Amino acid sequence: MQPYELSLAAAAEAIRTRRLSPVELVDSVLDRIEQVEPHLDAYVTVVAEQARLAAREAEREAAQGRYRGPLHGIPAGLKDLIDVAGSPTTASSRVRAGHRAASDSTVAARLRAAGAILVGKTHTHEFAYGLTTPQTNNAWDRGRVAGGSSGGSAVAVASGAATFALGTDTGGSIRVPAALNGVVGLKPTYGLVPRHGVTSLSWSLDHVGPITRTVEDAAVVLTALAGHDPRDPASLATPAVDHRPGAGSDLTGLRVGLPRTYYFDQVDAEVEAAVRRAIAQLEALGARLIEIDIPMTRYIQATQWGLMVPEATAYHESTLRTVPEQYQADVRILLEAGELMGAGDYLRAQRSRTLMRRKWARILEEVDVIAAPTVPTTAVRAGEETITWSDGAVESVSDAFVRLSSPANITGVPALSVPVGHDTAGLPIGMQLLGRPLGERVLLRIGHAYEQAQPARALAPVA
Repeated sequence: MQPYELSLAAAAEAIRTRRLSPVELVDSVLDRIEQVEPHLDAYVTVVAEQARLAAREAEREAAQGRYRGPLHGIPAGLKDLIDVAGSPTTASSRVRAGHRAASDSTVAARLRAAGAILVGKTHTHEFAYGLTTPQTNNAWDRGRVAGGSSGGSAVAVASGAATFALGTDTGGSIRVPAALNGVVGLKPTYGLVPRHGVTSLSWSLDHVGPITRTVEDAAVVLTALAGHDPRDPASLATPAVDHRPGAGSDLTGLRVGLPRTYYFDQVDAEVEAAVRRAIAQLEALGARLIEIDIPMTRYIQATQWGLMVPEATAYHESTLRTVPEQYQADVRILLEAGELMGAGDYLRAQRSRTLMRRKWARILEEVDVIAAPTVPTTAVRAGEETITWSDGAVESVSDAFVRLSSPANITGVPALSVPVGHDTAGLPIGMQLLGRPLGERVLLRIGHAYEQAQPARALAPVA
């Protein structure tokens, strides 16, 4: 096994015990980037020399007994919305050409302090306003979409071009590409991970979180990222928590909500079958299944778009007026549509969210988590704009991709996407676990228990 193939936890243990050096690991990942980038285009920029210098420093620190913890010497990719001092933050857009960050974002600073090593900035759908990341190819099939908007981060992790990466999630943008590329994606509770220094799409829906090979890896990264920062108005004042799950896989006493409504409507048959098998595995590990009804389903999509569209347009108001031609056509159309939405529509979406949060809180008193598909289909072919379901209904790809993930953004609850197999075309399928606010430890425990009961997953077989 090459070092780039190691999970974060395995690499961290090898570095801690001096069986692997940060230099060896970073060199292996950079070599892998050179090998797969011509096929995948996951990165906006790769900072190879900077990464090698940081790896040599991490190796010196380890030799001197200054081991920083499980992220010491671990190569990471950051979505190109996340500021790193002195580096461009382009948001994969011509609008940001020439931009360089004056200082680190909170999450970049925390990763740096924990010893993580930046290897590059990963592609996003322009300004995170889309679900496909069209410039990046799916790690399992280059003719299919990566998912978005954190497509570059998910593809980098799935292909071994990063040991872990950070993404952002406004309507599913961590979980969707994680599911479509066969990796783990965690959207934390709203406000748990600070967003200072991260380009916003929609400030009341935005989250930052990890994309990793395993659930344990996600827990390690979340532990480093979480914590209050007064520079983010939504940041929660929560105590420091070690989110890493224990070694056990017994789920006795935990209640898993199985939706009767919404989450299994208009879902590909192979996706539904794989997710239901995974839920049955949770039951076999001791969890109790409880059927539930998802509230206010007819308002979910309207609420998501009613919040996101006007907030995104407000954020881009100046550049939309001065350099509109520099936006990609799909993003410009959405931003211009936001100018047509009235204050009444936005306020109604706010009221709808308040009601939805209350109703979800009541459901999550009855169950510990809700288990459902992450995305209703596997990755579509590049360029496809619609999906036709078995009953003849036609849905846009963007609506289909966001449909099952957006409730967690509207309500702010944590959500974890875990790989649960592949369809007959070899494309990955994800199961989503949704929990109570600040309930990440329960989500991660359940996801880890499921993962431990499965065969080890391989990286995507990139040519």
